[in-house]
Amino acid sequence: MNFSEVFKQSNQLCKVSPDGKYLATCVQYRLVVRDVKTLQILQLYTCLDQVVHMEWSSDSLFVLCAMYKRGLVQVWSLEQPDWYCKIDEGSIGLVSSRWSPDGRHILNTTEFHLRITVWSLCTKAVSYIKYPKACQKGMDFSRDGCYMALAERRDCRDYVSVFVCEDWHLLRHFETETQDMAGVEWSPNSCVLAVWDSCLEYKVLLYSLDGRLLSTYSAYEWSLGIKSLAWSPSSQFLAIGSYDEKVRILNHITWKKLTELDHPATISNTKAVMYKEVERRPGVGSDNLSIQQHITMGSTLFNTQSKYVICPLPVQLPVIKPDLDRANPKIGVSSMAFSSDNRYLATKNDSMASVVWVWDIQRLGLLAVLEQTSAVRCFQWDPRRPRLALCTGNAKLYLWSPAGCVSVTVPAEGGFQVLSLSWHCSGDSLILVGKDQLFFTCYLQKTQRIFSYEQSTSS
Repeated sequence: MNFSEVFKQSNQLCKVSPDGKYLATCVQYRLVVRDVKTLQILQLYTCLDQVVHMEWSSDSLFVLCAMYKRGLVQVWSLEQPDWYCKIDEGSIGLVSSRWSPDGRHILNTTEFHLRITVWSLCTKAVSYIKYPKACQKGMDFSRDGCYMALAERRDCRDYVSVFVCEDWHLLRHFETETQDMAGVEWSPNSCVLAVWDSCLEYKVLLYSLDGRLLSTYSAYEWSLGIKSLAWSPSSQFLAIGSYDEKVRILNHITWKKLTELDHPATISNTKAVMYKEVERRPGVGSDNLSIQQHITMGSTLFNTQSKYVICPLPVQLPVIKPDLDRANPKIGVSSMAFSSDNRYLATKNDSMASVVWVWDIQRLGLLAVLEQTSAVRCFQWDPRRPRLALCTGNAKLYLWSPAGCVSVTVPAEGGFQVLSLSWHCSGDSLILVGKDQLFFTCYLQKTQRIFSYEQSTSS
């Protein structure tokens, strides 16, 4: 495992281009584009103010930089460094900006969600979309790039409009059976649109491309309902995370519940493997192999080492009692992600913030539980292999695969804290993001086995 040097960044704005060739980072008002393999600077652009949002075009030829407070968007070209585009929304303001799938149109949402402005880089034409709803995920593009679904609010009712991205004409417009729509999301095969209600109403509606209601699902009528939703890459499964600390998986044939995954405080499933992270200072009960491994990774002897141990079942997990009188209580399944091969599902229950659950979708059962020493901030699957990376805000990177778990100390001076991470599209490297720093790490998995853990003699 090789690590690069540390690079500066601001607002955690660092993204790999869709083609995997470039790495863009923002440092205050500067945009820096590097070569992914060498990390050498290829282009350096200067924006009019500090950048708060940055995004690559789908063809990796342009980079969008948004400055919401000033209502400005600047677009930079990699092929023509002297060319740039400036979009000024003026007094109407700006709250979000994003690319269309073709990489030649920009969609700006104005303050108070009064409208969405569609700007064309090719023809300089401008068009407007009215009535966008301010909700959790009010806009989504189909994976094939042909359609855009938009949540709308008109006359105190929820609607969905489906636009054709080629020329932005309205294809379908229909009212939804929701009280307060929270979001819309296309299935990966672009055939089904999932629409879900706010957390106060447990309801998921599934529509076809022509606006027909395929199915409606509701698990209960409790006061708090849906907290998260995730499609499997094959579009065969739809996972619904709820405030009752369960995940319900619907199948794509009947859209009925296939199974229900619980997150109990006591793990007694004999088929599941319980991995627990343990920390210790080097030299205090550490074996020479562990010390040598961390020295090889580049850490100092003063860094806290950690490793996973396998705990015999049953195991009691740490639970945080939520304050139900406050808004957004720390309870329920807030994060879910399917592996690229559709085999595994990773979940996080907020009342057990330091635990990641890995489920085997083929067996519809719990496969592994990872208990960390700190709350899990982010986890993401390798886009090519069944390998899960996660971070907890400390100086370590954690990896799980069916072969086991590993904890790796990031070799950076001054205590680098990993706040978020993302995989390169090849699955051969990771971007580790800190508060004001960027760290790039590469894997050599074909020649290096890094998974190790111990058997614990106590629960």
